[in-house]
Amino acid sequence: MRENKVKKSLANGEVVIGTMISEVRGPGIITMLATAGYDFVYIDMEHSSYSIETVADMIAVSKASDIVTIIRTPGLSRLALSRPLDAGAEGLLIPQVESEEEVKKIVEYTKYYPLGERGMALRRAHSNFAPVKTADYIKLANEQTLIVIQIESETAIRDLEKLVSVHGVDAAFIGPADLTQSYGIPGQTNDPRITTALERFIRVCNDHGVAPGIHVYDMESAKRWIDAGMRLIAYSNDISMIVDTGRRYTTELKDYVASRR
Repeated sequence: MRENKVKKSLANGEVVIGTMISEVRGPGIITMLATAGYDFVYIDMEHSSYSIETVADMIAVSKASDIVTIIRTPGLSRLALSRPLDAGAEGLLIPQVESEEEVKKIVEYTKYYPLGERGMALRRAHSNFAPVKTADYIKLANEQTLIVIQIESETAIRDLEKLVSVHGVDAAFIGPADLTQSYGIPGQTNDPRITTALERFIRVCNDHGVAPGIHVYDMESAKRWIDAGMRLIAYSNDISMIVDTGRRYTTELKDYVASRR
């Protein structure tokens, strides 16, 4: 198991830049994103049809690249959390977290003794299938695995101190779209109530030594929230990169062709 560069950077107070994928299935996408310079990639199993086999192939490719894979899990169950880790994921993003009890379960399922009770299958992809010394390896795995809880509701914002106080949480990540829905203003990410919630989110996370993060889709928002204290930044996703960039190119070319008539 290699050193988790994203976890190290966040612990040092630095900003890390990543993106999210949910549609492109070829594992080569991971190498492309690494070549593009991203520090990490969220591989989305919550809102995609990715199978664990597809995700495992992507994780395997990441080991040859300087990029960290963080899996957004399809839920909070033991298997939803443990299988991506056994496949070698260096971190997890757990969606829809709302209670202290849920956070404690997350730590229990993702950390080995003495922090938790993660299932002991040590000769797997996460250890490169090598024989390991149990005590040394589980200590290393506990140190290097990045745990990110996703904050997506008014309830989670209200109880945030309890959620980020649980030992074993490294970062918290805002889901702006679901947050607006929880506040009864779907899609209104610039509403003052959402801005206030995000400012509280940043303050509470920093007060508890947990790195705050957010998903953004434009450069202005990215810079704004970095300046405000966000450090785990996911910029855009595979769909937006392909569709929006493709539309811009085709529109420009078709307009040019039309101008020649």
